Amino acid sequence: MIGYERREVERKVIAILKILSESREPLGARVIAQRLRDYGVELRERAVRYHLKIMDERGLTQLVGRDGRLITESGLEELKSALVSDKVGFVISKIELLAFQTTFDWEKPSGQVPANISFIPKKQFKKALDAMSDAFKAGICVSDLVAVADEKERLAGAIVPEGRIGFATVCSIIINGALLKAGIPMDSKFGGLLQIKNHKPLRFVELIEYAGSSLDPSEVFITGKMTSVGEVTRKGEGKVLANFRQIPALCRPVAEKVISGLREARLWGLFVMGDTSQSVCEIPVELNKIGIILLGGLNPVAAAVEAGIEVENTAMSGVIDYRDLVSFWQL
Repeated sequence: MIGYERREVERKVIAILKILSESREPLGARVIAQRLRDYGVELRERAVRYHLKIMDERGLTQLVGRDGRLITESGLEELKSALVSDKVGFVISKIELLAFQTTFDWEKPSGQVPANISFIPKKQFKKALDAMSDAFKAGICVSDLVAVADEKERLAGAIVPEGRIGFATVCSIIINGALLKAGIPMDSKFGGLLQIKNHKPLRFVELIEYAGSSLDPSEVFITGKMTSVGEVTRKGEGKVLANFRQIPALCRPVAEKVISGLREARLWGLFVMGDTSQSVCEIPVELNKIGIILLGGLNPVAAAVEAGIEVENTAMSGVIDYRDLVSFWQL
């Protein structure tokens, strides 16, 4: 029982640290208590103050003014190494949350769309754009609509670090969110590296299952320099970031209508839609289901990393207003 209580305290501490890490302004106990509900943590304002006092003593937070708190370097380190067992299945939970937060209506079109955030050194930003252009031109992306923010500005829930440019790409979860709003359940299975041959999808060569992972597959593959997006754009052969999903076969007509509407809004993350109960790119599909392969939104950024540019990525960072997106070709 004591171990359980200690673990619950740590969960609350990590949730508070997460909230503070996403803000560049000091936050008070009242605001923190409100935002904790998004993490499924119910704490009264008084209880939050109690935890903050202990966190101050541990050096994880620091008091600013009368009631505001900022996260410290020690707090950031604690957040990075927090409770690995709590992170198992973190990716699938994040996918489901972002799909719910997606409010984009393709018929208007307007609303919030899910985004990945990349931080690119200012001095290398022009070079990065050049490296990404072929991927956008070839359609190896979810959309050619992007957003850019300067250092210390906020972009899709993240603060752009000093000396960097924030670059937002549309995340493939836009398909999840749009289908969810249409009443279609989507089963997100895994992210992986999809082999392309003669400009066509062949098979997955690497897989990371969402439900058992604490790390985003796209980030892992990009960091490990396992992609060859540039080769695909030049020769039609290589490995790109892709995701595997399933939907009920009966939902196909509605799904096709929604995906067609998304394309009109320049959101074209769908790469392959299989036939009922038939394997897709050598991946078995459940009975009365349809396998779907979505391109990874970070593919253009992967091309920049392949070109030797140092990029820090946060996949599935948050949502961004569709009206704040601009064409990549305007940059």
